[in-house]
Amino acid sequence: MEILKVILTSLLSVVSLFIIAKVIGHKQISQLDFFDYITGITIGSIAAELATELESPWKPLIAMVIYGVFSVVLSLITSKFQRSRKYINGTPTIIMNNGKLYRGNMKKAKLELSEFMLMCRQAGYFNLNDIQTAVFEHNGKLSVLPVSDKRPLNPNDMNIKPKPEYISTEVIMDGKILDGNLKRMGLDTTWLNKELEKQGYHKASEVFLGVCDDNNTLSLFEGKD
Repeated sequence: MEILKVILTSLLSVVSLFIIAKVIGHKQISQLDFFDYITGITIGSIAAELATELESPWKPLIAMVIYGVFSVVLSLITSKFQRSRKYINGTPTIIMNNGKLYRGNMKKAKLELSEFMLMCRQAGYFNLNDIQTAVFEHNGKLSVLPVSDKRPLNPNDMNIKPKPEYISTEVIMDGKILDGNLKRMGLDTTWLNKELEKQGYHKASEVFLGVCDDNNTLSLFEGKD
C-alpha cells in the first residue's frame, strides 16, 4: 500500500510540475532573471518533496501552485505596466562606453573587473579597444557593440541586395516522410521519390534527415552511429 502511495504522489508531482512549467512558459536558462531562476529551483524542490509526501501531499501541491501563480502574475504585471519592469526585472547597465569603464555601474551591477573581462572573452572580444559599448543586461548577460571598424562586413556595406532566404522545412525525419510538410510546400511523395533517386537513394528509410528550401532544393543527411 505504501509503495502505491509513493507511485501516486510521484505521478502527482510530475504532472503538477509539468502543468506549472507550461503555464509559466518556456525560457532558456540564460534568459532567466534572478527571481525566475530561484522560483524554478524552489518549485522543483517542492515537487521533489511532493513525490515522497505520503501523509499530506496537498500541502506541497498548494505551495507549488502559489509559486507558479505568483510567477505568472509578475509576468503579467511586467507585460502590462512598463514602469514596473524597472523594479521587478531590473534595468540594463552600461559598463563600458567610448573606451571608459564605469566603476560605479560595475559596483551597482555587482560585477567584478575579472568577471567583465571573462564575459568579453566569451563574447569574442579579447581586446577592449575593439569595444565601443558594453551593456550588462538584467538577465546577467553582456551585450557588446564593437567599434565601427571591427564590425562584421555585411551586404549593405558593399551595396549588395541578396535575395531573402527562408527556413528549410523537414520532409524526412528519422527515415520517415513528413507528408504534412510536403503538402504545405506544394510537393508530394512522387516528387520526393524522384529527388531521392537523383541522389542515389531508393527509399526514405535510407535517409536520417531530409530538408527542403524555398527553391525546392532537397538536402539529405545520413545517420551514423
